[in-house]
Amino acid sequence: MAAGETHRAIEAVFRIERARLIAALARMTRDVDRAEELAQEALLAALTEWPKSGVPDKPGAWLVATAKRRAIDGIRRGAMQDRKHAEIARELDGERDMSAEAVEAALDDPLGDELLGLIFAACHPVISPDARAALTLRLVGGLTVEEIARAFLSNEAAIAARITRAKKAIAKAGVGFEVPRGAELTARLGSVLEVIYLIFNEGYAATAGSSLVRPPLCAEAQRLGRIVAGLMPDEPEVWGLLALMEIQASRLTARAGPDGAFVPLTEQNRARWDQLLIRRGLNALARAEALEGAEGPYALQAALAACHARARRAEDTDWTRIAALYDRLRGVMPSPVVELNRAVAHSMAFGPEVGLRLVDEIADAALLRNYAPLPAARGDFLLRAGRFEEAKAQFETAAELSANERERAFLLARATACSAADR
Repeated sequence: MAAGETHRAIEAVFRIERARLIAALARMTRDVDRAEELAQEALLAALTEWPKSGVPDKPGAWLVATAKRRAIDGIRRGAMQDRKHAEIARELDGERDMSAEAVEAALDDPLGDELLGLIFAACHPVISPDARAALTLRLVGGLTVEEIARAFLSNEAAIAARITRAKKAIAKAGVGFEVPRGAELTARLGSVLEVIYLIFNEGYAATAGSSLVRPPLCAEAQRLGRIVAGLMPDEPEVWGLLALMEIQASRLTARAGPDGAFVPLTEQNRARWDQLLIRRGLNALARAEALEGAEGPYALQAALAACHARARRAEDTDWTRIAALYDRLRGVMPSPVVELNRAVAHSMAFGPEVGLRLVDEIADAALLRNYAPLPAARGDFLLRAGRFEEAKAQFETAAELSANERERAFLLARATACSAADR
């Protein structure tokens, strides 16, 4: 194999193995920064040795074994004054002579404890949600600081600071890199799923900037969801979230027109929806619903998304079922945003006046005070009720509140359409 091909092969292997490698090292060293350094050192060793010796049969095991040996050597060279370092050294020393096959067998543990432990550590509640997302994309997703900053329309210094704060929070709180058990697992799983969905939503409906969607963020969140589903196959909410993301992602290309303008769900060209993602999403939903406890918020939201996915035409949408699902969702995930979406569903099922009554009941919610979708929804209800001047004012208010250029343009266009309809 030519040197260039070998280097490309090494880089490909490292991208694939990076998260599992860091997970194994973080669990052993209890230090995320050191784990990343050791992983990078193993990559440099591979770049030096593999062009001469060839790519090993089990490259992932080779990288892990190399990184472990470097960790042991580093600990032995250090002062090792505290008990923690002594314990880590003893643990690693027992593995110094592990064969590549033994390391590979450990990595192939079907429970996936090391990688799952890294995901739970990166999404620990002691870290702020935005920092959790950045750290998860860095450690598990393998994205660079530059890529994360670009994805969230931030600058590299700010993202780097978030990641640094997150690592310090993990160290200060003594967060372990093991998978929590029992009640703690259930409590912490919500944080993991929340972070993954936060990443997905920023890709599906960008909060700011000139682009309506950011597909790479959606793809990364879906990949993380598939990893967690593979590692926790008996958790209905894991499958529910995966189903929700797959079905929603199927509509990405149809959410914007040729000029990048926003296209609402009811007006999308459904022939552009990705049928493979829809099938995958419906299969994941079926997995969720087959498990005990499938009445969680992600499973219910996936069932809502499935109603749209199954409708060949917008007019075929079962809005009565969607309204009923929102009635159930508000019981397990009460929030003003759920109430707003419930109002939209009820307006489609039972008429715009019903929607207006329901939004009036939540209009004073603090969370919705500067939330563009609230006046946008009210504007839609008023437009369908033939109250064009009132609708125009609501769309203009929504446009003022939106930070996304494409969404703002769509709302202003709707306000203009109200003026035309009124004439």
